[in-house]
Amino acid sequence: MMTTDLSTLDFPTLLAALMRPSLLVELAVLAAVLAASGLLVWLLRGMRDRDRDRAGQREARPSIWFGTHLVDGVLFPLLALALAYVARRVLLELGQPLAVFRLAIPVLLSLAVIRLSVRVLSAAFPASALMRAVERTISWVAWLGMVLWVTGVLPVMLDELDQIRWKIGANTLSLRNIIEGGLSAGFVMVVVLWISAALEARLLAGASGAQLSLRKVAANALRAILLFVGLLMALSAVGIDLTALSVLGGALGVGIGLGLQKLAANYVSGFVILAERSLRIGDIVNVGGFEGAITDITTRYTVIRAPSGRESIVPNETLITTAVQNLSLADRRVLLSTLVSVDYDTDVERLRAQLVETVSGVPRVLADPGPAVQLSNFGADGLEVTVLFWIDDPENGQGNVRSEVNLAILALLRREGVGIPYPQRVVRFQGALQAEVAPPVTAPAAESAR
Repeated sequence: MMTTDLSTLDFPTLLAALMRPSLLVELAVLAAVLAASGLLVWLLRGMRDRDRDRAGQREARPSIWFGTHLVDGVLFPLLALALAYVARRVLLELGQPLAVFRLAIPVLLSLAVIRLSVRVLSAAFPASALMRAVERTISWVAWLGMVLWVTGVLPVMLDELDQIRWKIGANTLSLRNIIEGGLSAGFVMVVVLWISAALEARLLAGASGAQLSLRKVAANALRAILLFVGLLMALSAVGIDLTALSVLGGALGVGIGLGLQKLAANYVSGFVILAERSLRIGDIVNVGGFEGAITDITTRYTVIRAPSGRESIVPNETLITTAVQNLSLADRRVLLSTLVSVDYDTDVERLRAQLVETVSGVPRVLADPGPAVQLSNFGADGLEVTVLFWIDDPENGQGNVRSEVNLAILALLRREGVGIPYPQRVVRFQGALQAEVAPPVTAPAAESAR
């Protein structure tokens, strides 16, 4: 029997092996491998969903392991690849000539690489158009490498690329080393992004308020450290001597530090804000006349969302160096007011009690401290009364609750017959203008005219 692994044969031999009757055995084994992998993923997904349901949790982003569909994550191709490799070894031990598995294993390996890179980049950069182009590029490169491997062209191409060399100082680099180092660096960075995204999701899960800010600090610091370590490993994989970068790094550090002062200040300010917790996610703030709730604090900027839906991206340095009104730092209660004018003949004391009772019945208006009514001014047209009231949910908007209070006050005034004065103006004619005005016609003059 033939026991040689067809990964060492050429492409014509592979085509000949595909015409043998033993091909059906390999297809059946491969189908069983794929079915077993799909079944395992389905069972693991069900166990995970049941655990999440019991814990009352829901995923905020698609899972890297499981994806959005049964075969859409990293777990399915990895399980299929592992089972296919085991099946391949078993078939070789039984003396079964291999042809299908020489194609299946490279395909599954390419699929695992594509799924890993796509899922990790989607989780790390969920809204980046550039990452979509990178994902497509990785897919093309992976499938091209698989085709070259299966056809036997890849070893020949690598040998030719190894002959193209450059002398860089005391080191000699070949085009093959650069390509392999670049691929290794890309793989290292993908793995680092995967680990950082998984740790960040685990740190931020179930956190709120002050805990959320502290965990955000830890997540940002952890991601920065992992990316730095991954960058060093990637440079080592390319073949760059890290000790040679010490002098160059010092010179570049001075230049970059001078050129990126604002960026560095924003990053440092971001860590200071998150560490001292003067501003927290969910706080209602007013920065430069823009008022809204803080929805996210990154290492460089803070996102503030207004009740109208508009979002403002504020650099962290601005929050450190300028005055920021935090409406919910020590107390989430916010004082609002509205102004109403009534006639001078109104019974103000009786109206004050009625206004307090009416405004207290408006939803979202707090009973403690309750509303207050003040006679604030003697206006030209009427008495000006200021109605003060408190709310404790400013993130739900302020104009809407003020409108409800105004409508309730208007209904009260109409029900009680309290007049709302209109603007009044008195015009007097003096001097020469008075002489030109015709005198009014008296009753006897009117009778004689008849």
